[in-house]
Amino acid sequence: MNTRIAVIVLLLSSTGFGLTWLPIKALGEAGLNGLHLVFIITGSVSIVLMPWMIRQRTQWLPILPYMLLVALFGGTTLLAFQVAILHGDVIRVMILFYMLPIWSVLGGCLLLGEVLDRRRIITLMLCMGGAFLILEVWNVSWTSFGWIDALALLSGFALAATSIAFRFTLDAPFTSKIGFMFMGGFIIVSTILLLYPTGAAIPGASVLGGALAYSLAWILVVSFGSMWGVTCLGAGRGSVLIVVELVVAVLSVLIITQVGLKLYEAIGCVMVIMAAILEGTRDDEVIAFASPQ
Repeated sequence: MNTRIAVIVLLLSSTGFGLTWLPIKALGEAGLNGLHLVFIITGSVSIVLMPWMIRQRTQWLPILPYMLLVALFGGTTLLAFQVAILHGDVIRVMILFYMLPIWSVLGGCLLLGEVLDRRRIITLMLCMGGAFLILEVWNVSWTSFGWIDALALLSGFALAATSIAFRFTLDAPFTSKIGFMFMGGFIIVSTILLLYPTGAAIPGASVLGGALAYSLAWILVVSFGSMWGVTCLGAGRGSVLIVVELVVAVLSVLIITQVGLKLYEAIGCVMVIMAAILEGTRDDEVIAFASPQ
């Protein structure tokens, strides 16, 4: 029962993440720079969660080094993915980001002792194969590898590392871990803006208000759900289920642009869904079904 709840929460959160390209692109078209968007997201969420982090400090102080890893990797994920999506080609970014299951499965096996059995190998192959079909990897030119590509690849690796770091901090309150993740992003982006000012104009109050609403009503909620689900289910298993957000993203683009679904894209979607079903129906007990306090 606990496993099913974690799977459902993770799938719903992945659906939310699969639709984040809509507000990100809208805010970018309204004139909001990528670094400024991350500054608003991480700063606002950090302020909201700060009271819980202070109240729970006696629980996370004994494992502060691991919490700092959560801040480093989680903050890097937030910064790299948001900026890459806003300023880069969405398909190209997604291809590089969805190397995530490989990093997660490898990290889970090497660092956490997770089992790489036949079923996990099959789901990983379905997941990666389906993702590459959906994203039409063969149509993407790789003659040049730019800074946006590096950010996209880094974001997937950092998210896998964040998932593993969350598992090393099971004794810490979940709210504090999320707070550290956003605080890490805020410190990183603030440092970059201080050392290398963008010179980009700050948009009007309506755009900033939209960015604030996106931060607190969207990103905060889906971040809680996805990281809680991954913590409960394990890095490898969780990363496979997260790829469902790719199916949501592609289908939402097709619906909005009224473009038909190609046969191989449909096959890719089915492969990802099959991978999610195989992982979601495993009989393994959850690793840490803790309430997000």
